[in-house]
Amino acid sequence: MKILFYGLWLTIFIALGCSNNSGLPAQKTRAEAIPAGAVKQTPADDLFPPHLQSGEWEDPIPLPGPFNTAGAEDSPFITPDGNRFFFFFTPDLNIPANEQLFDGATGIWWSQKAAGQWTEPERIILNDEVSLDGCEFVLGDDMWFCSARAGNYLEIDYYLAAYKNNKWTDWENAGPRLNSQEFGIGELHISSDGNTMYFGSNRPGGLGGMDLWKSVKTDGEWGNPVNLGSPVNSAADEYMPFLSSDGNELWFNRPSVSYSGPAILRSKILNNGEWGNPEEIISEFAGEPTLDDQGNIYFIHHYFDSNGKMIEADIYFARKK
Repeated sequence: MKILFYGLWLTIFIALGCSNNSGLPAQKTRAEAIPAGAVKQTPADDLFPPHLQSGEWEDPIPLPGPFNTAGAEDSPFITPDGNRFFFFFTPDLNIPANEQLFDGATGIWWSQKAAGQWTEPERIILNDEVSLDGCEFVLGDDMWFCSARAGNYLEIDYYLAAYKNNKWTDWENAGPRLNSQEFGIGELHISSDGNTMYFGSNRPGGLGGMDLWKSVKTDGEWGNPVNLGSPVNSAADEYMPFLSSDGNELWFNRPSVSYSGPAILRSKILNNGEWGNPEEIISEFAGEPTLDDQGNIYFIHHYFDSNGKMIEADIYFARKK
């Protein structure tokens, strides 16, 4: 998901300055926005299927329900109770960012569980003018999300929104401290008590490439980031953190040791309060893990062709045994 955002500030600035129309483009359903002739990928078509390396879960499958389309579903997040599901959607991975801004469908979508069934996903509108929103994280009725839009401190800033009267509203910038080169925050996860933020960053002082960092809130202020160190971080890239609601498991992405692309790893908290050696759980283009409190894993799997071109992205699911 993050690769779709980089370098968009100039695009949005030009779009806002040159457009004769104010407000948002006409909204479309996902089906309306997907290009004619797009072919839905399936496990039978997959040249690089996700590989489970643990006996604690059933084999990964595309997430059942009204989620996956011939477009690209990405950046999943499920609430601990398993009743609200959020994701990023764009109808065509191959279109440039300036077209995504006005396609009426690219952005954050969500579904809620009613009577044991997922509702048809709906778009969450978090802007009054054009913007590109994604990498959502939800804690209670508060949503953190990143956005490329006018008025940012950086090209991409973090914002907050609140769920009130059955809609997401009251969005506001998270402020200059978090949205600064000093923090350099990538996609984030916040502990269930709201006081510790984990995020990926290539800020100085890491062990190599992207590392995982944390910031602790004290008296309402986020403290200076602290590198999680070894064995969580390494000379490779670590990013896309997820913290279990009990705080005992840290999940994240790192390039696979034996397979292509990113893998999903898990580190458990030790008795001394340090993180233990990470174990590779799902390999082969498996990204952005998110878990419910039953231990089910939801993640993104990207389909590639034999030339290494990304075709599509789907949400996958590994049920805890």
